[in-house]
Amino acid sequence: MILVFIKQYLPKPVKSLILNLLASSRMATLRLFSRTRFSASLYYCFFSRQFAREHQSVLKGRLNYLSAKGMQGNSNTLLRRNIHRIEKGLIMRPQRPIFALDYIQETLDALAAASSNVNHDQQELKWARDVLNCYFSSVDMDLLQPQIKQLFAAISEQYGDCEQTTLSVPYTFSTRKQSQVTAEQLLALCVQRRSVRWFDDKSVPRSLLEQAVEIASLAPSACNRQPYQFMIADDKVLSQKLIDIPLGTKGFAHNVPCTLVVTADLGNYSSERDRHLIYIDSALASMQLMLALETLGLSSCPINWPDIEPREKAMASLLGLADTIRPVMLIAVGYGKAEGSIPFSHKKSAKQLISYVEQ
Repeated sequence: MILVFIKQYLPKPVKSLILNLLASSRMATLRLFSRTRFSASLYYCFFSRQFAREHQSVLKGRLNYLSAKGMQGNSNTLLRRNIHRIEKGLIMRPQRPIFALDYIQETLDALAAASSNVNHDQQELKWARDVLNCYFSSVDMDLLQPQIKQLFAAISEQYGDCEQTTLSVPYTFSTRKQSQVTAEQLLALCVQRRSVRWFDDKSVPRSLLEQAVEIASLAPSACNRQPYQFMIADDKVLSQKLIDIPLGTKGFAHNVPCTLVVTADLGNYSSERDRHLIYIDSALASMQLMLALETLGLSSCPINWPDIEPREKAMASLLGLADTIRPVMLIAVGYGKAEGSIPFSHKKSAKQLISYVEQ
């Protein structure tokens, strides 16, 4: 409010003087408090609350993870992480006679808890059981504690053996599915994908969105946790309400027929060290999603999400987001308008972006 008053009502010379003094004061404050980690913490404790929401979200995420032991609806983050860790142990060359001793009990407990949930994703359970069967048939059982063997035997007896032709276990590089896409074709798709802001007044079929999300789900994710979700508003009124919340959408928000809000849950992690994974994993999946949309005849535009408290509150209120769930970005989706213009957006060259590291 003070800045608005200064800019609108004070004479230009006075306004310039005050604004210059404020800028100098701000720079001096930043220099002072950025000198040490302790002083930086003091700055964000007493002079800026920009990280307050993230601090609370991370702590509540840790609490939720530990309280629920990784359970997230019909999925279990702890189980997914540990099974993926076991997969990586199984592909080591040479494979060690025993590994995962520090978390195998935790993994079996998580599998037992997940299996008791009638609504749990069955494909996730199958993957976990297949990998554990592979683990126990590969390691030196004499090096395992008796209770581990007994628990595994009980699980095996309860669920039986899986069909050998459909095992969800590690496989060799030579047997992976091969694509016929060339580098030139991929380049053409990436050149075709532009950030489109003008769309036809035409609804987006949910079947195409679901197909694109299926493709996006194949993106890499840290320990296969996939903490993200695509919240889709394909009602134009709701779509516009959502796309009006972030910055940078004035002038074209009114013509977006479908808006995706990419969110991620910090309740998937037990430690602060992993708090940035929601952004990494979500971005990887979102880029794959936008390329998939292009192949389905749809255009898109990623929209930056600003960490501004009033906008965070507005998004959380409109979508009913829990404290641990953070918006990562929005994506406008629709059928591109033929006569709509697209920014050229010159890209940096490979030489500008590459820095070879040498000893």
